[in-house]
Amino acid sequence: MTSTPTRAAEVPPSAPEISAVSVPGTWARRAAAALSFRNIGAVYVWLVIVVLFTVWAPDTFPTMITVKQVLNGNAVAGLVALSVVPPLAARVFDLSIAFTMSLTSVLTAYFMVTSGLGPGAAITLAMTAALLIGVVNGIVVVVLRVDSFIATLATGALIQSLITMVTNDSSITGVRLLAEPFASIAQLDAGGVTLPVLYLLLAALAIWFLLEHTATGRRLYATGFNADAARLQGVRTDRLRFLTLVASALLSGFAGVVFTASVGSGSPTAGTPYLLSAYAAAFVGATQLRAGRFNAWGTVLAVLLLGTGITGLGLATSAQWAASLFTGSVLIVALVLTGGRIALPAVLRRRAKMRPNSTTGKEI
Repeated sequence: MTSTPTRAAEVPPSAPEISAVSVPGTWARRAAAALSFRNIGAVYVWLVIVVLFTVWAPDTFPTMITVKQVLNGNAVAGLVALSVVPPLAARVFDLSIAFTMSLTSVLTAYFMVTSGLGPGAAITLAMTAALLIGVVNGIVVVVLRVDSFIATLATGALIQSLITMVTNDSSITGVRLLAEPFASIAQLDAGGVTLPVLYLLLAALAIWFLLEHTATGRRLYATGFNADAARLQGVRTDRLRFLTLVASALLSGFAGVVFTASVGSGSPTAGTPYLLSAYAAAFVGATQLRAGRFNAWGTVLAVLLLGTGITGLGLATSAQWAASLFTGSVLIVALVLTGGRIALPAVLRRRAKMRPNSTTGKEI
């Protein structure tokens, strides 16, 4: 018998060894991207503002009292700003949020002071009114196909007429608004940080989870980016837009209740100062963390950035017009920088490449 020669056992090619520096290099690139100015530019602007006011008002600004003042003083503004994030994610504008906030503020005070209802019943009725506003907005925008910008502005005017009818343009005050348990809704604190800050964090957490970790959130973003394409994929875009308007009204209405508990009165203009700042914070927040997408934590970051500057100006005893000037300036600078409009080194490099060659006369 002749034995057949046995072939040497083939050794399968080994998998390429992972470089010892590849994993750290990947993490380094991810960290660099996460900490880049384009991703969290508002944080760096915020730090510059903190340093500026620390130098400007060293005796009053760099203290824990200031930190608590910024948090407590901007919690309601943060709630109002968060109320516009879900509609904007679906490309819907709700300009009635300020009027909804004012309405729940005066209704809560009216039911408690004039009608003698308890805090629970008064808040329930006020929030029911906010719910009805959201439903009306949804019907006008989604069912009747009126542009959301115009529709919610019109419903806001109707709400303002109701507020005037109830209050005669006068604030509603009363001892019951300053007493427990209603006052504790906004004035109860832990270590100097009041409950509205907790409400803000919980609202941001809920919206963040909805938008980033649920199918509904992905459908909302799809609706905002291209409603027609989302509809062809089976997304019920009309229902989502309707629900975002309802959610917006409820959250802004809750902000009105918190505002009343905070100041101890129902103001017919409670929400007016928050309208533009809410949209400003939402749009600045859309350039942070999730660039191009309206998101909860970016909005909170923008609210705190603006609140820090306004608080610093107040502590520095500056002119009254300085706060508005600061807000507008920071918004423009933050949007320009985080949007990548200012890239001086890149501009200089491009110009250097376009310079004509000294020998040939041609551009290089």
